[in-house]
Amino acid sequence: MLRPNFYVHPSLDRAGRYRRDTEWIARVTISEHTRILPVWQGRNLIAGPPEAPHVAMVPATEAWWRGAAAETVMLGIDGDVTYLAVDVSGIADPAADPVLAGFGSFLDLRAVGPLLPHEEGALLAYARGMVWWHSRHRFCGVCGHPTVSSDAGHRRDCTNPECRTQHFPRTDPAVIMLIHDGDRVLLGRQKAWPPGMHSVLAGFLEPGESLEDAVKREVLEEAGVRVDDVRYHSSQPWPFPQSLMVGFTGRAVTSDLQVDQDELESAAWFERDWLRRHVDDESFRLPRRDSIARRLLEDWLADE
Repeated sequence: MLRPNFYVHPSLDRAGRYRRDTEWIARVTISEHTRILPVWQGRNLIAGPPEAPHVAMVPATEAWWRGAAAETVMLGIDGDVTYLAVDVSGIADPAADPVLAGFGSFLDLRAVGPLLPHEEGALLAYARGMVWWHSRHRFCGVCGHPTVSSDAGHRRDCTNPECRTQHFPRTDPAVIMLIHDGDRVLLGRQKAWPPGMHSVLAGFLEPGESLEDAVKREVLEEAGVRVDDVRYHSSQPWPFPQSLMVGFTGRAVTSDLQVDQDELESAAWFERDWLRRHVDDESFRLPRRDSIARRLLEDWLADE
């Protein structure tokens, strides 16, 4: 069985059965077994030293958060602990808040994610994604009227009695694929990436398209390579802001490269042995450790 990717929490019970149980929700919001995960302007509350960060969890018994919360989302249950995500973006300066400042600092999850325990990172990613969705769906996309949160934060309802459209959290599926040609792998680079960083190719699914066809289309469009033998590997939630990365491997049928300069700065074939020997530097580095791109490459490099 494959080990979970970063930002995946296999043991979290998302507790959908309780989302409409107002009495249960009222109890857990004041329970000593409930923990609050505050999100401030897209950042998560982190404690600990820079080399060993960990999630900062606020007890639900702290009364301050109820007045500060723009939105509250029940994330789920793990063991006897219930987790709530709370949007506190309305606080002007969390560092000056007498309560919040004592728990930690608000940091970009992308900066600390690779250093966090996997399950903690998954909770923070989930919280960040849900708060981001709420912040961008305050008005109905059908009629323009305000929406209100329901189902413990997992739905927004239009307040227009003539509309009443229900809106649900969105996830944008994207394919990400390791394309190999024997002992070579296809890697590309975008101009905006950190110096030297290379990665496998990726792209969003289009309407009416299968995941496998999206793999073939994206590789052909970006690198000019035709692909066959497309196989599913694993998936990863990537809430930056709202993607699900669906990982595949594929075998190159052609190997000549025709790079789309609008998509990639460069692309090339890299030998397995060279990648195994190389140490990341400013000229070449592998993708970040918390990404499924890194996982695809590490699994391929481990093969004989």
